[in-house]
Amino acid sequence: MEFKSLINIETSFRQLRLYSIIFICLCAGITGFSIWSAYDFAEAQRQKIYVLDDGKSLMLALSQDLSQNRPVEAREHVRRFHELFFTLSPDKSAIEGNIRRALVLSDKSAFNYYKDLSEKGFYNRIISGNINQTVQIDSVLCNFDSYPYDVFTYARQMIIRESNITERSLITHCRLLNSVRSDNNPHGFTIEAFEIRENKDIRVLDR
Repeated sequence: MEFKSLINIETSFRQLRLYSIIFICLCAGITGFSIWSAYDFAEAQRQKIYVLDDGKSLMLALSQDLSQNRPVEAREHVRRFHELFFTLSPDKSAIEGNIRRALVLSDKSAFNYYKDLSEKGFYNRIISGNINQTVQIDSVLCNFDSYPYDVFTYARQMIIRESNITERSLITHCRLLNSVRSDNNPHGFTIEAFEIRENKDIRVLDR
């Protein structure tokens, strides 16, 4: 009888130990899940920014990792440079204004190209011939695997004269450097080693 009691006590002790281990594991799991949920909630709240609209109401805005937008910003920087640099009208002040804004986005290589065209009388012929030139960007290919970033731009130029419209193929190459953001350079890039790889007539349309 005494032996049977000892067996019952040992069995009860084993059960108690098993229940205790299960309870401790359950508590640890609940604690870990609670900590993870709290951290996830706090991280989600950090992504939210409340902006005061004209001192009257709050608007919710979402923050985002800056590096996620760099490829988009790089393409837009290059696109904007080409639009400013290659969009010309028969107005000296308009040409100089566009070129000045474009040169802020690049290094001296673009300025040297502009200076060479000026010395050859290219811009004077635009003005005297009452010629408009526009550019349409087809694609901007950026390689972010190495720094500085290699960029190829494929575009079409439309040279609009009174008698005809000349469509030209434009392919350029440059490298992008990270730079300081400013009002004149909101994307924080600088174009270096700018060069034109191809610029030839595709077709001429009579007007």
